Amino acid sequence: MPASIPGRIATQIRINEIAYKKTKYIAQQESRNTNAQIEYFVKLGVETYEKEHGVITLSDE
Repeated sequence: MPASIPGRIATQIRINEIAYKKTKYIAQQESRNTNAQIEYFVKLGVETYEKEHGVITLSDE
């Protein structure tokens, strides 16, 4: 099992097949792997949410 990267969490998601294939296509166009593309989309989603609703403050859990 590969060593984990600090600050990153390995997770499993379920995603619609068409959305996955389109994400994979975009990743190839952007010279990213599919996982990195999904991570990028999540980052954009969080940034968009925070712009509309304010910064999310996390507690130390």
